[in-house]
Amino acid sequence: MKQTIVLSIIAAALLFGAGNAMAQNNKNKNKNKKPVKPVQENVTLPANSNDCLFAVEIQPDVPFGPTTAPQGAGRQLEVMRDANNPHAFEFEHNSTWYKFTVPYSGNLEVSITPNSEWDDYDFMVYRYTDIYFSNHLIQNKIKPLASSLAKKDTTGIYAATPKDNKGNVKDKPRSRRMTTATMGMNITGKKLFIGPNESEEFLKSIPVRKGEVYYIVLDNKSSKGDGHTIKVSIQVESFEPLVVFYDPVAKKNIDVDLLILEKNTDNRPIAKNPSFRGGKIKFVPGFNYALYAKKNGYFSVFKEFNSNIFKDDTLMRFIMNKTEKGTVFPIADIYFDDDANLLPESDTSLLNYMQMFKGHPEVTFQIKGYVQSYAVDIEADQKLSIARAQSVKEFFVAHGLSPEQITIAGMTQNEIKRSAAAALNKHQAFRDTKIELIITGISK
Repeated sequence: MKQTIVLSIIAAALLFGAGNAMAQNNKNKNKNKKPVKPVQENVTLPANSNDCLFAVEIQPDVPFGPTTAPQGAGRQLEVMRDANNPHAFEFEHNSTWYKFTVPYSGNLEVSITPNSEWDDYDFMVYRYTDIYFSNHLIQNKIKPLASSLAKKDTTGIYAATPKDNKGNVKDKPRSRRMTTATMGMNITGKKLFIGPNESEEFLKSIPVRKGEVYYIVLDNKSSKGDGHTIKVSIQVESFEPLVVFYDPVAKKNIDVDLLILEKNTDNRPIAKNPSFRGGKIKFVPGFNYALYAKKNGYFSVFKEFNSNIFKDDTLMRFIMNKTEKGTVFPIADIYFDDDANLLPESDTSLLNYMQMFKGHPEVTFQIKGYVQSYAVDIEADQKLSIARAQSVKEFFVAHGLSPEQITIAGMTQNEIKRSAAAALNKHQAFRDTKIELIITGISK
């Protein structure tokens, strides 16, 4: 029997060792494997977007794409080069029309990034005139403000077919590929028109005015080409602070679902990201903005502000507090008169908390009042702490919170005694906290 037990133990050890070896081998294999990147689905180009009448409307500063491949020239061939319009496409091959409205005056910048490094994209920029704009295009009565017809693709691979000394066609010259895959229009550009035999990648940016409408037409000359990503921006003097969202418990920045609206331009979204991990955002001086940020398990953040606050600050950090039962928010910067009535100086602080809870009606909380007392009249002190809590509740209810969401409490007699003893005997300072907001529950 003993021999059998020993053999069993040895066999188990061998199996355990073999299992460990197999696990280690698998671990090494997995370690050597390259992580598989998730495939990003392309944005399907709307039907007929290869015609000017059905141009895709895009927002400044918001990338559109990557798109599916443009297919054909559409029902109507709006653009065709002639002697009076030498800077236009020879004709449309596989085109996409875009339009956008300028939110504020500045210089127009355009960024176009093809999905494929071998595609040969050209593009032109037009200013919208009137309701006959499309007809005038077809009749070649409107000339582009700028156009790029460079006879190379957007990665710097020349489109001219390479041949050897005997005239035989060679493969595409991959060794001549440039490092950038983007073309467009910006302040580095020198020309408004780049011809078919020129090699510049960027056009010169053009001044634009608030309210003007512009059209951009892209043409992929490759017959079996791919899609692209396009982004338009208006270059102005701007503030670009770093915007982050901080979890004070985890002591780290977290990602949030972020939306920032520009109030001066009819609530144009300048940032819309379901997983914003922090970064720089461009704000126009003197403009007003509204910021919304949310994340499951956290209080949402809402803030309205003027961008001039960034004249001195280069960081905008928002505290993200968890919606967990028992979480305490101590408030010191509120003020009462002798009868526990709130003073106007308290409004700013309380409105911030009111807005926080207003966005989460499922969260119930208690308002607990505090006093700084030497316990001469404990009963009066206790009543005063409750009265302070009641004043804060009335403030919240008056500004839209449900009274059922809130309970109140004051200091207990023992808490008042301990606070007074610490101040008298241990020479400790009183707590600055005048009110605590304590999460008591979260309804599903």
